[in-house]
Parts: sequence; structure tokens; C-alpha cells
Amino acid sequence: MFVLNFLEAYTNQIIASVVSIVILVIVRSISFSIVERVARKASFLENRTNLVKRYISYLIFTFIVILLISVWGIERDKLFLFLSSVLTVIGVAFFAQWSILSNITAGVIIFFSFPFKIGDKIKFIDKEFPIEGEILDIKSFYTLLRTSEDEEICLPNNLLLQKGISIVSNVKR
Repeated sequence: MFVLNFLEAYTNQIIASVVSIVILVIVRSISFSIVERVARKASFLENRTNLVKRYISYLIFTFIVILLISVWGIERDKLFLFLSSVLTVIGVAFFAQWSILSNITAGVIIFFSFPFKIGDKIKFIDKEFPIEGEILDIKSFYTLLRTSEDEEICLPNNLLLQKGISIVSNVKR
């Protein structure tokens, strides 16, 4: 009996919620197929593709939460108080570690612009610390290189965008 009363009272919200979720699942599928097409065209490894898919999933989840909050009519004052508190804590954490956000952003830019890829030999142009090595992996925060001395070096992704990079040799694309 309670279930029937609930369904009668909130029919519009239930329908709007289901439609919103279905639309966002479709958008997610389309986004994933676009990312996979770009990854195949550029011959990216699966772990890089999965990383970008994860970012898209987080973004779509955020949209779903916002849509459901607006559909169900949660009081804005209480919601804004909660969100401002959470965002303040997150903002302080990001301010303390601002490079995390810039490295993630740089990783996404490197993924889509693909100036170099795994297997390429690059030279990191820096006066104080020049590095030359083969790219072993490109992760969300850093790129892993192996030098000619068989030393593995992690370079933050934001440095790869800020400093000059010379591609010494390319893997066949």
C-alpha cells in the first residue's frame, strides 16, 4: 500500500528521473565510442583510453546527481549550504595540491592532442635538467621515461606541456 501511494504521489518525478538517467546513459555510450574511435585512430593503449572514460563517467555522474536533485526538488538553501561546505574543503585541498589538477588536465590534453605516444623517444629540453628517453607509459599525473642508462624517470604531465619537447624518434603510427 505504501509503495502504491508513493508511486501515485511522485509519478512525475519518477518518470523524469528515469528519462534523465536513460538520456545520460546514452550520452555516456556515445562519448565512450568517440573516445574509442580517437584512441584507435591514434593507436593509444587501452589504459589511457580507460582513464579518459573514467573522467567522462565522473562528469556524467555529476550531471545525473544535479538533474536528480532538481527533479526531486530538494531545498536549494540546504543543498547550497552542503555543497559550499564540501567545495570549500575540496578547494582548500586542491589549493594545497594545485599541481594535481594541472597534471590531470595536462594528461587529458596529451591524450587528445597526442604530440607523442608510448614508444617514442623524446628529449625534455631544460637548462638545468635535460632528459632524453623512451616513453614507457603516460598516466593521469605523470609520464614514465626510460633513459639510455636504463634509468626510469617520472615527469609530471604539466611539465611536458610547459617545457619544450623534442621528438627524437617516433614509433610507427
